[in-house]
Amino acid sequence: ELANAKSVFLERSRDLENHERQKNSDLSFEELAKQKEELQALINERSKRKIEAEIKIKNNEENTLRLQDILRDIKKQTAVVEDWAKLNELIGSADGKKFRQIAQEYTLDVLVSFANVHLDFLSKRYILERVPDSLGLQVVDRDMGDEVRTVNSLSGGESFLVSLALALGLASLSSDTMRVESLFIDEGFGSLDPVTLNMAMDALERLHNQGRKVGVISHVQEMTERIPVQIRVLSERSGKSRVEVVTQ
Repeated sequence: ELANAKSVFLERSRDLENHERQKNSDLSFEELAKQKEELQALINERSKRKIEAEIKIKNNEENTLRLQDILRDIKKQTAVVEDWAKLNELIGSADGKKFRQIAQEYTLDVLVSFANVHLDFLSKRYILERVPDSLGLQVVDRDMGDEVRTVNSLSGGESFLVSLALALGLASLSSDTMRVESLFIDEGFGSLDPVTLNMAMDALERLHNQGRKVGVISHVQEMTERIPVQIRVLSERSGKSRVEVVTQ
């Protein structure tokens, strides 16, 4: 038993020596235990920060998705704002002046197009145009190389023909709810030469044949031969006048 005990003792002694030669630290057990606790606390702290970081990453991903939706909405709204901004730039005004101007310019363009049809029959020399960005009128003189002239530069007879073309164009201008059925012209024929007077009368007769009522107030004797129904005002004594209807 003694021999066995000595053998075990020697074996344990060799194991102790080997263990002491292989030890990884010079610290004592208590110091290692304390260091372990500190490391465990650090691990816990890092784990907590890791969880917080993962939560932030997840929130960021969700916010990114929401931001994409918001950016798409912003893009759509930007397109809408741009459309309204363009409309506002074109027709926007507190008193509606811009839109009214556009509507009047458009209506005047239509009127001018009708008037040019009649003016081409009355005088092939001129073409009516609307002055750009305004409600004024100007004429293109085809005999002068398409020179643009103001309406104030026209002679009396030319002004009458242009005015007559506009009046005839107005008579042609109609819509679903309104139609100009009557046209009355007061004077102006006296400034026309015989050829131009015949052209003007031809235009009025063509309008009359289309079913419109045409009334002419004039003292030009040459016109009486071409007007079938006349209302004559005859002077009498003492400042009195007499009205009679003549049908030819």
